Amino acid sequence: MATVELRFSALPEHVRTARLVAAAVARRAGVDEAVLDEVRLAVGEACTRAVGLHQNVGITAPVKVVLIEEEKQFSIEVGDEAPRHVPGDRAPGDADEDSDVETEEDEMGLAVISGLVDDVEVSAGEHGGSIRMTWPTTPPIAVLP
Repeated sequence: MATVELRFSALPEHVRTARLVAAAVARRAGVDEAVLDEVRLAVGEACTRAVGLHQNVGITAPVKVVLIEEEKQFSIEVGDEAPRHVPGDRAPGDADEDSDVETEEDEMGLAVISGLVDDVEVSAGEHGGSIRMTWPTTPPIAVLP
């Protein structure tokens, strides 16, 4: 299992770099060429969302992108450190209820990602969240001498 980890300051100008790195690693991992645009777009959405969450709360920690090449699949996990409440942690009507950092724009980003990627896992908690996206890979074709 090969893993590449990328961390970048939560600034919009770094999202493009994350997209380029993700596409290059996905290509090397064996993700179908026809899907690489979807990989780029999905990573761009996930990273833009993470950057926005960090900026909304004033978090200076970097956004983390982990690219994982496994035997028959390739995964990308984009993590942020923006705290979100976990359902059931607070009673409805608590004073902090409006302090959630997620917005309609974040929900739209998640909808776009879900439309681009068949296998998506979203998690969030008081220490941040992550979006894990997975694509199938095709094994390299053996070339006979």
